[in-house]
Amino acid sequence: MRIHLTGFCLILGLAACGRAGHIGKEPDFTPQAESMEQAAMFSPGLPEVAIYERPADQASLWNAGRRSLLGDRRAMKRGDILTVVIEIDDQAEISNSTSRSRSGTESLGIPQLFGLPQRADEKLPEGATMADAVAINSASKSGGDGSVKRREELTLRVAATIMQVLPNGVLSIQGSQEVRVNYELRELLVTGYVRPEDISRQNEITYDKIASARISYGGRGQITDMQQPRIGQQVLDAVLPF
Repeated sequence: MRIHLTGFCLILGLAACGRAGHIGKEPDFTPQAESMEQAAMFSPGLPEVAIYERPADQASLWNAGRRSLLGDRRAMKRGDILTVVIEIDDQAEISNSTSRSRSGTESLGIPQLFGLPQRADEKLPEGATMADAVAINSASKSGGDGSVKRREELTLRVAATIMQVLPNGVLSIQGSQEVRVNYELRELLVTGYVRPEDISRQNEITYDKIASARISYGGRGQITDMQQPRIGQQVLDAVLPF
């Protein structure tokens, strides 16, 4: 009994660890020192081949370098930063209705069967007869009505870092943003794959051009804890069959 009680207390302690970090205070930010984005910036990957510049090019306002006045400053290598524009305005409405009705009647009578019904009526209780031996009536009716209505609207901008340049030239990006207001921390995460040619001259890309896009907008804090069912209730909801 003591072993079971100790295990139960251990489970409760582990379940509470996720919320214990912001009891009585605001939630902490995610450390940046060990983030994958910082690792990509410190390790930019293979060195680029230096472009030979003539002395005349160094005095020109335009050259092939990215730092020139008219150079292409879009993100293109590991560790570069670009802006992801998220403007989701989706609306879906589905409505369907079904109706089904069926009725059936079956009747079987044996008023004259070699005189057997009359002989049987003599032995039956008063009022009973074998004239209508079997009568079956059935009726069924079913109807269904379903409706789905959804509206999602989200407008955000977040800076993402190029994590890796794939062999085919596609860029793997990842971005995160945390905003803390009082005792609630809002988190925005975005990951996916983009083509360099889809990045605009303003070094921006819209979310609909991101392949395998994973966009998460949520939060953690005291308000989020109050909106979530307790762990015991979630376990019972998953286990109870009724």
